[in-house]
Amino acid sequence: MTTSLPHQGPWPDEPDRPVEDRRHMIRRRALTLLIIVLLVGIPAGYLVISANQSRDSGKDKEAKYSATGLTEGWPSKLQRRIYQVPVPHPAWHVAYYETNNWKTSRLYTQFETNAAGLDAYLTGLGVTREDLNEGEITISARARKVTGWKFPEGDAWYGFVHRQKKPAPTHDVVVDLSNPAYPWVYVVSRTVP
Repeated sequence: MTTSLPHQGPWPDEPDRPVEDRRHMIRRRALTLLIIVLLVGIPAGYLVISANQSRDSGKDKEAKYSATGLTEGWPSKLQRRIYQVPVPHPAWHVAYYETNNWKTSRLYTQFETNAAGLDAYLTGLGVTREDLNEGEITISARARKVTGWKFPEGDAWYGFVHRQKKPAPTHDVVVDLSNPAYPWVYVVSRTVP
């Protein structure tokens, strides 16, 4: 009986392999490490950048919606429909601001128009120029503070309150007729849920 020893050399059909030198081994390990760093580091870096952008976007939105004062531009069609604020055409210097809480929602709107635009706006509310009361500032001090509106004393200011049956909104309207050809209109429309 013959005993076989463990195989110590190359198999007959396997060519001799050169022993890996130290420099080649270090290069191979460095390349492996680089690949691992790239496979892990790039996605991780992307996640960090994405999270920062998302956080910054949230802060921008928060700042926008928590800011006080008017935003230049037209309220959306949905806002104009909900608050029943028929901004006429033509209208210039249109600006608005919306606030909401559990008790009351308000849309503050201002615009400049021409005489026909003022008549169209009043008709849209179901009133006429005869409903304007000279010297009456119907917009509250609180609303003026929110918007920055100032109504100095004078005979060019006209106002009225347009009350409607709930859930339709109530409108506090002030019109500046110091230039009758191009009046300014200031509206606070509020709804109670």
